[in-house]
Amino acid sequence: MGKSLTRKIIESHYVSGSMTPGEEVFIKVDQTLTHDINAVMTYLAFEATGLNRRRTECSVSYLDHNLLYVDHKTPDDHIYLQSAAKRFGVHVSRPGNGICHTVHVARFGAPGKISMGGDSHTPHGGSIGMLCIGVGGMDVATAMTGVPMRLKMPRVIQVKLTGRLKPGVNAKEVILKMLEKVTIKGGLGNVYEYTGEGAASLEVPQRATITNMGAELGATSSIFPADEQVRKFLKAQQREEAYTELLPDEDAEYDDTIEINLSELEPLISCPHQPDNVMPLKDVEKKPVQQVFIGSCTNTSYADVAKAALVFKGHHVNENVSCTCGIASRQTYKELMRDGYIEMLLDAGVRMLEISCGPCCAIGQTPATDGIAVRTSNRNFKGRAGNPNAKIYLVSPESAAATAILGTFASAEDVMGEDVKILGDIHEPDAYEVDDSMIIKPLPEEEAKKVEIVRGPNIKPLPIPDVPENNLVAPVSLKGGNNISTDDITPASAEFSSMRSNIPLMSQYCYHRYAPDFAARAKELGKSIIIGGENYGQGSSREHAAINPMYLGVKCVIAKSIARIHKGNLVNHGIIPMIFANPDDYDKIDLFDELSIENLLEQIPTRKVIVKDITKNFSFEVNLDLTDNEVEVVLCGGQLRYLKKQLAESNK
Repeated sequence: MGKSLTRKIIESHYVSGSMTPGEEVFIKVDQTLTHDINAVMTYLAFEATGLNRRRTECSVSYLDHNLLYVDHKTPDDHIYLQSAAKRFGVHVSRPGNGICHTVHVARFGAPGKISMGGDSHTPHGGSIGMLCIGVGGMDVATAMTGVPMRLKMPRVIQVKLTGRLKPGVNAKEVILKMLEKVTIKGGLGNVYEYTGEGAASLEVPQRATITNMGAELGATSSIFPADEQVRKFLKAQQREEAYTELLPDEDAEYDDTIEINLSELEPLISCPHQPDNVMPLKDVEKKPVQQVFIGSCTNTSYADVAKAALVFKGHHVNENVSCTCGIASRQTYKELMRDGYIEMLLDAGVRMLEISCGPCCAIGQTPATDGIAVRTSNRNFKGRAGNPNAKIYLVSPESAAATAILGTFASAEDVMGEDVKILGDIHEPDAYEVDDSMIIKPLPEEEAKKVEIVRGPNIKPLPIPDVPENNLVAPVSLKGGNNISTDDITPASAEFSSMRSNIPLMSQYCYHRYAPDFAARAKELGKSIIIGGENYGQGSSREHAAINPMYLGVKCVIAKSIARIHKGNLVNHGIIPMIFANPDDYDKIDLFDELSIENLLEQIPTRKVIVKDITKNFSFEVNLDLTDNEVEVVLCGGQLRYLKKQLAESNK
């Protein structure tokens, strides 16, 4: 049997390990990316390795998420990140250039490369035939050292697309249909590889919407072939030399197949509070909407915004709706201005926002009390928009525009009628204006060594976890339910995001919206254990959701299941992730129960650990879903200790 595209790329980067799904494989990483909210911890970790320069082909630091400077902390972070990038040979995409995923695909991405990014939506780059994986910041720092990166070899699922999207139906519908089929945790351990005539009909930014939101499936990544559409896109970016045709073999073997007929799709909507709560837009209860946001890396390509503008043409934003638009890149913004689409939006009463992530991660445009907000972004977790009592719905740009006009959930056809067919004529430009003046290139190595790294007063050292103790006795500091997100653990917003370079400060707000008394309780307990339900730690890659509990003394998380990126972050930062062998044991444990684990260091390598609930006098078993390398990291006391040990041994 032939090979999938995913397998071909992993084989071409293979260093050691097993290519059997579920087993550990080590691969060479070509590129890394970071963004400003999470990156300070990444570069502090890289500094701690003692290396003078990154060892990847290309690493880029994007200043794109928190551009709302509410006080000194975020600008201080940006100055630190820019100076650290100069010191270590990293490109910098300056504030205003665009959102990391959009810019990276346009200006740095290339088919066949492997990229690791400190953001869960890094698989956006799968739109051009790259294998792009979202990880925590410590993993990015590790990749920058040139050390081969561990990966659990994924299962590869073929998604066979047939037909073509109808006018008024967006690529957003494809990934919402996938979420409906697979669910938010059904993709764990998988790469979704899109094939077929339907895939060939989708332009690169349409593909990016699908691969970007593949993160919401819990997947390792998503990818499209590097075909004629990719060549056309890179040529339009004046980078055709970066193109290499990369296709799966005609007889490629897959672990499973999903089929979707694009011609049969209709406008869909994701309802609160999970992205997989999907239904046909026409069937959703017509409620008054107070806010519409057209924006984020997910759905503000040139064609996305142009189609939304055409829906608005001749109409105006409803008087009861606040409608904003934040475009993903400066390049796209200029193309839309040139062709008159920005003027159409302004004429309709749409407010144009800064070129940044912004409202997607609760930086500005927080919904009203009990508000209903409709967004084209990728997540609708409770509190994701900055207000835990708001309800967030996810739709396409065309549907968002129609909703803003009518004041309730609507599709483009509801506003345009038969004229909706004109949306089918909108495509990406054949040539984009290329202006990389907002990208700072790396200095020569000898010159870079002279750069002084600038640290503002808010930037505190990266906390280093303790080596695990052999006989652990600790109380339960939190018992959480299912689908706790990293937003629940480390809240989003301009204010909270600006704290992330200061763990002593940020840790005070750990679980701030989910369990407001947690931080004080954990600190008072000194050391503790967290109990969680299904899909613990879903969502954003933010490793602060591991660092903050670690700083507060959390030693283990015992849950029914743990999301992939968060599990890796827990390992990296010295918290041992454990899975109930019998999920019914979850119900027997309560807050403040005292738990005991004897001979922990001897039990960890067996992947089976016996935990005793001293309070209730019963024992239960947990499993450690850890690779051999992850076991070593856990026993070493986290990734930084382990990495420094590796580098020291390699220099002998």
